[in-house]
Amino acid sequence: MSEGRRYHVGDLPGRLLREARTMLDEGGLKALNLRALAARAGITAGSMYHHYESKTALLGELAAGGFKELRRELDRAGREAPDGRRVRAWAIAYVAFAHREPALFELMFDAEIAQAPVVTEAKGAALDTLRQLISGFVGPRAPDPAAIENITTAIWAATHGTASLASNAPDPTHLVDEVITGLEALFRGAPRG
Repeated sequence: MSEGRRYHVGDLPGRLLREARTMLDEGGLKALNLRALAARAGITAGSMYHHYESKTALLGELAAGGFKELRRELDRAGREAPDGRRVRAWAIAYVAFAHREPALFELMFDAEIAQAPVVTEAKGAALDTLRQLISGFVGPRAPDPAAIENITTAIWAATHGTASLASNAPDPTHLVDEVITGLEALFRGAPRG
């Protein structure tokens, strides 16, 4: 049996994902087509459908893998940050990932791909890292799960918006600091009632 045949039988789905990721990094989502991917993997285009029912299914797996990478980075940032700086560290890690992996980040939030159950699940797991940080941070001040969810959504939205704004910035961390400082000032000075 040839080396290519053994690879085909053993790890073709993994090879296809690795090659798709390389193509995505090299040319963005528009450059990723199934014929070129099959050629890079050394198989026929039809063989791909034994492992992925469509291009969308393959891209969904790739996007879910991106969320898993992001989650590992967010977990690490939260664990390594000192008390009182964990949410900031989470935001910085999120924006840094988007800045370092722009094509993958774009795919992760592509409107069609984001609807795939595997992507929805992986995104939810990444957001759980923030939800846990918020729960630990606000503790008894906001025991209501709805309040935790609202705070999580607000921080995620602000961070995601910052990541979009910082896509061409040479130092996205500076923008994250400005956004967080602005939000802190807003909420400290917000009128009550």
